[in-house]
Amino acid sequence: MSEEIPRTGVRVERYGDPAAALRGLKELRGKGLTPRGLLFLALSPDGAIHLGIPDDAEMITSIKVGEKLALMWPLEGRFFHFDAIHRLPGDFVLWNGDRRLKDPGTATEVARIVASFIKGGSARNVLFGCTPHQSGSWLGEAARTVVPLHEQGYVEVVPVATGLFARRVMDHRLFFLPFALLASTGRLEGWGPVFESPLGNILLLERRVMNDRLVLSCERGLVEVDVAQVPRIIERARAQTNGSMAVVGRIDGGAFAVTSGKAQPWGLDEMRPAVLVGGEGATLADLGRALATRDTA
Repeated sequence: MSEEIPRTGVRVERYGDPAAALRGLKELRGKGLTPRGLLFLALSPDGAIHLGIPDDAEMITSIKVGEKLALMWPLEGRFFHFDAIHRLPGDFVLWNGDRRLKDPGTATEVARIVASFIKGGSARNVLFGCTPHQSGSWLGEAARTVVPLHEQGYVEVVPVATGLFARRVMDHRLFFLPFALLASTGRLEGWGPVFESPLGNILLLERRVMNDRLVLSCERGLVEVDVAQVPRIIERARAQTNGSMAVVGRIDGGAFAVTSGKAQPWGLDEMRPAVLVGGEGATLADLGRALATRDTA
């Protein structure tokens, strides 16, 4: 059985091990939980799994990704958070999150359990709320060992139909790995640069591609690119900022989810829960003007 810890907006269920988490997810699915309702997922140093779900049953099916990114983790203590889990072709599972997720020793099993849960909900991925940590990314397949992509420098990996995008730590370029190359060689050395940021090192990638658009948050501002014709990447818009604000997601056709923190050459440190900026039909230019207003307020 799980331990329920009530909090306003978010209820955290604690499971002592992956087997208990599997049973708990099956029980929650029976009560109507869908992948959309998975708000946070974290491990504690003892390997326990902590799952944040909505207090309000109506939020389980109505909450949007951008709204999820604006939620605050309700517990004090030491936790290692997942940012996203993606199901990929060929039984691959990709997850992004705290680089320390490896420490408790249960992250791989938990990621695969959650990937199976979202498959049952006919979803390709699940994104979780914003928490501060050093980025890590892992790629695993059922019959193979898990590869920590961050050990090669690639983090915040974002899938599209034909492959994987990633930024590289201390780099101003966007990288791409085609699935076709991965399938034919089984190797992960095929990453290639497909875009160079005009605003310094890329500090954070938007967590998913929306309508073929992806925002790169850089040292001197935001760049939105069109990835529909990858490996040909087209810059569509840019907005100058001081680098302390970054786009982690957006509501389809609406607001941007904007986090903030301390800009470092390697990434965004001390990241905070996102705030939703803009309204229906918001563009990156609109966002830039709104953020400039906040800077001068």
